[in-house]
Amino acid sequence: MSNKTISVLAMTTLLITGCAWVKLTPPGEKVRVLEAHEVSTCEELGKTTASLADKIAGIKRNPGQVKKELEILARNSAANMGGDTIVPITGVSDGQQSFAVYKCVGAAR
Repeated sequence: MSNKTISVLAMTTLLITGCAWVKLTPPGEKVRVLEAHEVSTCEELGKTTASLADKIAGIKRNPGQVKKELEILARNSAANMGGDTIVPITGVSDGQQSFAVYKCVGAAR
């Protein structure tokens, strides 16, 4: 094999095995992921839909990594909306997932 082929194979392997390309922002770090029954006293701010490539070069990525990265994108988005909590409202489908965004800390109870 040529060096170019080996390099391409190595990069593809890294992409498929789950290198985290999505980074959590400092405000996103403060956003929690909860379930619907845990946010009954929170204020709903809206919804956000996160999406990313779930296939690279026609090869499906690790579903757990895709789910994790979608949550990171949603947490970052929620922080930009002034939220501190997200709740998944759909499952992962074709690299996309929707979340409800809530403000729980300081919400009227």
